[in-house]
Amino acid sequence: MTRNMLQFLRLGQAMPAKRPADARRKDFNEIYQTWAEPEAADQASRCEQCGIPFCQVHCPVQNNIPDWLKLVAEGRLEEAYAVSSATNNMPEVCGRICPQDRLCEGSCVLEQSKHGTVTIGAVEKHITDTAWERGWVKPVKPDVELALSVGIVGAGPGGMAAAEELRKLGYQVTIYDRYDRAGGLMIYGIPGFKLEKYVVERRTKLLEQSGVKFVLGVNVGTDISFADLRKKHDSILIATGVYKARALAVPGVGANGVFPAMTYLTASNRLDLGDKVADFENGKLNANGKNVVVIGGGDTAMDCVRTAIRQGAKSVKCLYRRDRENMPGSQREVTNAIEEGVEFLWLSAPEAVLHDADQQATGVRAVRMRLGTPDTSGRAKPEEIEGSQFVAPAEMVIEALGFDPEDLSAMFGEPGLGLTRWGTLKTDFRTAMTTMDGVFAAGDIVRGASLVVWAIRDGRDAAASIHTYLQSPRASATEALKKAS
Repeated sequence: MTRNMLQFLRLGQAMPAKRPADARRKDFNEIYQTWAEPEAADQASRCEQCGIPFCQVHCPVQNNIPDWLKLVAEGRLEEAYAVSSATNNMPEVCGRICPQDRLCEGSCVLEQSKHGTVTIGAVEKHITDTAWERGWVKPVKPDVELALSVGIVGAGPGGMAAAEELRKLGYQVTIYDRYDRAGGLMIYGIPGFKLEKYVVERRTKLLEQSGVKFVLGVNVGTDISFADLRKKHDSILIATGVYKARALAVPGVGANGVFPAMTYLTASNRLDLGDKVADFENGKLNANGKNVVVIGGGDTAMDCVRTAIRQGAKSVKCLYRRDRENMPGSQREVTNAIEEGVEFLWLSAPEAVLHDADQQATGVRAVRMRLGTPDTSGRAKPEEIEGSQFVAPAEMVIEALGFDPEDLSAMFGEPGLGLTRWGTLKTDFRTAMTTMDGVFAAGDIVRGASLVVWAIRDGRDAAASIHTYLQSPRASATEALKKAS
């Protein structure tokens, strides 16, 4: 049934129902139930169809959100999918894991006017899940197959998005990745309760059906040289992401039971995928029966605390040096964590990891903080409250302080790859080309640790730049010289 728009006065904000906290603590399935078509259409019909769509402006991939909301309200779901997928290579992923409260939904005029935002992410997920169910999602079939090839290093969202865009143009694309599965953080970093693994696996399969080749379990710089990749392909895209964990700099961090977030999450996600993980089976990376303290306030920290709850931890505490309003992570994720039994120790900073004579962690000594004057980032700077130390018991301590880039110049054995002072790859912001001719970069390895949706945007932009480069006379001349040598 076709619905009129601007129904926000008649219909309230709604999300798909969440499974009860007691039930979802027992598994790694997604917590939100699916919408029926009338429910999605009702929510979409609340859209004001603003003259200036701030939701679209604040979406990294510039989704035409008002257009596909109107199409959903009118019952034209296949057209809604066509519009949604025109700007986003993984709309069903972004609908699940984007922090909409900080992006599109947070910018919705209805949210600003206190009517409650349209729940855009849930509608986006509904559109693409319906498209998969009804067979509307098809492999890429380029009009012309080109002889030119592109090698992509990194099978995460940026690399996968670029691969699809390049295949649409007819390029031969090969993706290389050091892991045994494609998907990057979507597979090994983000737990199933936010993004079930089949969602990523079917995207990988779709790319394979589109003609993209995957070479997995290969380390560039050791298993294959970067120079050989450049000889093999007409252009290279580096989309490795950033995986170097920021370490906790306090006494006792070398104690047994202290782990980087990705070590912990990768083990859990491998179990979810059906792999055997020795360090889980021997109890090392299993939170069952343990007091767990997670240090950090971003989405990775939320993934860790909610994973520990599902593993049967005795207690789970999140230690963060600022208050809830100043957390970098999604407020929706904080709410979900609290519902599931996580305790948040706001305005608390770690001073030391305590351990016994056998070097086994026993707790985290922390100090209470207060927010002072703003720092260079504009956020209130945490200051210690003298004499406010306390101890949080912990046999497992997880560091979720963010990620820095690995030294790709050294890893790849390629000194020609220029780095910024932050360790990210130096690129021309207009073209995404690195300091090496024909070598481009996209995603976190350029902008620093960020969101999946930004990696998708960067991958799409890099693909367009690679196309421009490969069709230029300069690139043709360079390729002729390579073949002659």
